[in-house]
Amino acid sequence: MLLSGTAQAAPEWNVILLEKVVDRKPDQTWAKIGPYCAIATWLKVTCQVTSGNQLSVGTNRRLNGKTDEIIVAQTPYSYTYGQQPSDIQPGSPIYYHGTLAVEPLDRGRKTKIVYTLLYDQAPLGTAEAKLANREMRTKRFSEALDNMKAMAEAP
Repeated sequence: MLLSGTAQAAPEWNVILLEKVVDRKPDQTWAKIGPYCAIATWLKVTCQVTSGNQLSVGTNRRLNGKTDEIIVAQTPYSYTYGQQPSDIQPGSPIYYHGTLAVEPLDRGRKTKIVYTLLYDQAPLGTAEAKLANREMRTKRFSEALDNMKAMAEAP
């Protein structure tokens, strides 16, 4: 057994749950925001599928030419992806997952977009750094949900 000379801190999981109601049916909404590289439009990044077949477990997308995200779970109207710590930013120790899902509302006449972020904030250190990181992620993905709503409701 190999022992590391550096002790790692226990994970400190943080969850951000964001929701947005859309005036479209779930299948209409998912068709516009659900493709794995639709993120390029709603998060304003570049996206390339580097392996897999678009929306199945094991599919990898590369954002901005450097961040790899692999699908670790999926349903007809959702997917969950994971990022390895080094993928988030060079040298970053944060472990991160995200889930995008759409759920029917009003007997399927409307849709609720749900985005859940789960990440280990322990490596961020101070309470101030953790709060600033949470605020940054919340702002970025709230804007992404606004973009998804606009995409889904566009003719």
